[in-house]
Amino acid sequence: MPYGMYISAEGATAQAQRLEVIANNMANADTAGFKQDVPLFQARFAEAIQRGQAQAGDHSMNDIGGGVKVVGVETDYSPGELKRTGNDLDLAINGKGFFHVRGEDGQTYLSRAGEFQLNAQGQLVTQNGQRPVLDQQNGEIKLSRDVPFDISNDGFIHQGSTTYAIGMSKPESLNDMVKVGHNMWQPTGTVQPLELKERNVRQGYVETSGANPIRQMMAMIETTRAFEANTKLIQNQDSVTGTLISRVLT
Repeated sequence: MPYGMYISAEGATAQAQRLEVIANNMANADTAGFKQDVPLFQARFAEAIQRGQAQAGDHSMNDIGGGVKVVGVETDYSPGELKRTGNDLDLAINGKGFFHVRGEDGQTYLSRAGEFQLNAQGQLVTQNGQRPVLDQQNGEIKLSRDVPFDISNDGFIHQGSTTYAIGMSKPESLNDMVKVGHNMWQPTGTVQPLELKERNVRQGYVETSGANPIRQMMAMIETTRAFEANTKLIQNQDSVTGTLISRVLT
């Protein structure tokens, strides 16, 4: 295969992978607390080096660029804007930290999505009603639906003589976080509870998605055009190769 086809094919593959990431970001543009993903690109070695048939830096004809490739996807944890909803159970963390949420497998996960509600049993749960919101000791929060409650700015729920400290923690490094779906993360490193001075929540607000729909749409148009350009280059090179072969054979 001509060398140019390798570069164009790798470029098309990289743009297709970028499109998948952008599509997921756009699908979650209205998801509270969502953090957008960003694909990471890296220069690619020539095909012979990729296959181990040559060495990088040997100054041979193979020691040239091989286009680009996607080497990973990174999450942008920049905070989203706080949007007022007026719902007393909607909470937004103003600053660092994540809420504690229990997954269906019983493990504790972290989330920035604060669209909470009470289920029929009085448990504080996530918006879909399937995952309990936990206190700082990872216990479930249960409230009476008939008794007034208030939530302080430092994330404590007071109802009668009962007080719950909403579970709020931060990982030692954001790089030690893995997305597990349903707007939750699983920490793979050390997690520290927020200090009292760091606990800051806004009642009646939610943190909007970190994926800006307009920017994502622009990125999708740009990526689509880059993908089309690479596929057209493949077609052109294939046509040129075919023409050359036919002339040689005639």
